[in-house]
Formats: sequence, structure tokens, C-alpha cells
Amino acid sequence: MKKMNNKRNKQKRGGHLGEEEVIRVKLPDRNKNEMFAIVDTMLGAGHIKVRCEDGVERLARIPGKMRKKIWIREGDIVIIVPWSFQNSRADIVWRYTIPQVEWLEKKGYLKF
Repeated sequence: MKKMNNKRNKQKRGGHLGEEEVIRVKLPDRNKNEMFAIVDTMLGAGHIKVRCEDGVERLARIPGKMRKKIWIREGDIVIIVPWSFQNSRADIVWRYTIPQVEWLEKKGYLKF
């Protein structure tokens, strides 16, 4: 069994090589009540405790569509939508990758 070279392994795992400019980054739509949040703790069963940019700590839910495709870890930056009928809960809409977070910090969007 032949081992792949390191550069190809890194590409396959999703690591980024060199300096690449992030072209498009999804921003929260304030009209839909979306906001930035940081993942604090993983609670299991698709639930996460997040700290939002408005200072409130909420219990967020990972939708099944995202749960099957995207891994979310502690410390990740996500976009959430608080529930209209219960402000202490929210749904996760988007997770940012490392280059996207670096771009958001460089442009001054992350303020917490």
C-alpha cells in the first residue's frame, strides 16, 4: 500500500495550502435576525451551547441537514437564528472555515 505525499494528503483532508484569498463569505442577514456566535460546549444529540454577539448564551440546535455534512467543534464561529417564541434557543444556519474566520477578523466583522 503506497502512502500519498503530504501535499496531496493535506488537500484531501481539507487543509489549506499556502495563502489563498477567500472570495465569498456568507454574512448574517440582519433582516432574518441572524447573528454570529461562538460554540462553547457540545451537549450531544445535536445540541450546542453558544455565546452570541449580543451577549446572550443560547442552546442551539444543529439541523439534520447540517449534522450529516458538517462537523462543528468547540470554538467554531457559526451563524445562528434565535427562535421567535423562545429567545434562549436558536438554530445553527452556517459554520465558518478557518480561512473565512481569518477574513472576517481582518475585515472587522467579529467584535466579541
